[in-house]
Amino acid sequence: MNFPSPLISAKLIKRYKRFLADVEMPDTSVITVHCPNTGTMKTCSTPESPVLLSLSDNPKRKYPHTLEMICESGHWVGVNTMRTNHLVAEGIEAGIVKEFNNVVKIKKEIKVSDKSRLDLLVEDANGQTYIEVKNCSMAIDGIAMFPDAVTTRGTKHLDELIELVKKGERAVIFFLIQREDVTHFTPARQIDSVYADKLKEAKESGVTLLAYQADVTPAGIQLARPLPIDL
Repeated sequence: MNFPSPLISAKLIKRYKRFLADVEMPDTSVITVHCPNTGTMKTCSTPESPVLLSLSDNPKRKYPHTLEMICESGHWVGVNTMRTNHLVAEGIEAGIVKEFNNVVKIKKEIKVSDKSRLDLLVEDANGQTYIEVKNCSMAIDGIAMFPDAVTTRGTKHLDELIELVKKGERAVIFFLIQREDVTHFTPARQIDSVYADKLKEAKESGVTLLAYQADVTPAGIQLARPLPIDL
């Protein structure tokens, strides 16, 4: 995924109220921007860090700028979770995710129960596969981690993947790691032990666990390589 127009440089002042951030523009003016990330953004929201913004042409938006990425310790980190599913689907279609072959169709937002949807349904040479995608932007000591806050919704998604496998379906939990300063992935047990235990249960039940790292640059973000998973 390449950005259609150059991103705008700024400096982070603070991120707050989950979906807002204040940034300082190159002319020293301060503006509020939309921050499309439901997590705490641990390890990727340090004040004074360089950030990059996109600008919407929608005149109805209260905050026309969107926080796309932040530079932490010299590495760009993608924080716009609205792009996560598209990036994974794009990577699958491009053949980067070797677990899929001869992809026929990718559907998004698949209803699996009265109250829940999963992110993707991929049809390929092996049949159909349900995929739940999680954006991973947290890193500690070179290790990518998820979640960065307690996630009962994420645990529920794992339960649904387990049930699909019990019904004979293929199911995947896919962690998209939007930073390049890590070497492998592990669940953040210190933040949500229930999720970590459920992830282990999901693997033992037959759910496939995938973690792929993206190359994150000011020009664009592309799925790049698989990373080992340590449970």
